[in-house]
Amino acid sequence: MRAVSLLSGGLDSTTALAIALSEGYEVYPLTIIYGQRHNKEIESAKKISQYYGLNLKIVYVDLRNIGGSALTDDIKVPENKIEEIGKEIPVTYVPARNTIFLSIALGYAEVINAEKIFIGVNALDYSGYPDCRPEYINEFNKLAKLATKAGVEGKSIEIVAPLINMSKAEIIKKGMELNVPYHLTWSCYNGREKACGKCDSCLLRLKGFMEAGYEDPLEYEYYPEFYLEYLKGKRK
Repeated sequence: MRAVSLLSGGLDSTTALAIALSEGYEVYPLTIIYGQRHNKEIESAKKISQYYGLNLKIVYVDLRNIGGSALTDDIKVPENKIEEIGKEIPVTYVPARNTIFLSIALGYAEVINAEKIFIGVNALDYSGYPDCRPEYINEFNKLAKLATKAGVEGKSIEIVAPLINMSKAEIIKKGMELNVPYHLTWSCYNGREKACGKCDSCLLRLKGFMEAGYEDPLEYEYYPEFYLEYLKGKRK
């Protein structure tokens, strides 16, 4: 059994990859360099693939030519309070990113005769991106059956989103069970030496570790008050 696993280098995609491995798949990690504002994620994806002894496929698609996102354009990454996240689609949304990524993964899966594509999207503790919802994955699975030779011949490739209905804490707990190397992952939208601790991705990650009862192994420039209070209580 073969599976393509979309690997950004972040916490969720790495956990999804670990789940695919735990289910016995021969996993082919796929990273897409799309013109994102830094390469920290890419370096993490390489380290994670090496950790698991997997050969990482890297594909280049420059979405800077389209722009429209704080991750591909000259737009400031917003800093929100944790309770504000998910109320509206933020400027860190990259137009049609997962559709582009899954289309590339679908082509790759056909070439290597993979049965599944694993993707680490999540619709609970997330920033509100429309292409992370269950209905989106369901509809893309319908597309995969119609748009591929494999699908027409009755060998459809299934898109699997094992984290879709899990909280960030549940994801981290699952990852801990599977010994996911979270110290190698990178979630921050900024690409500095340390994670910023202020962007949506950092806040959701720290909240997840706190609620799961673990300390995040990454270093941060700034720790939000809720996480500092958690550390004080944990270290008493």
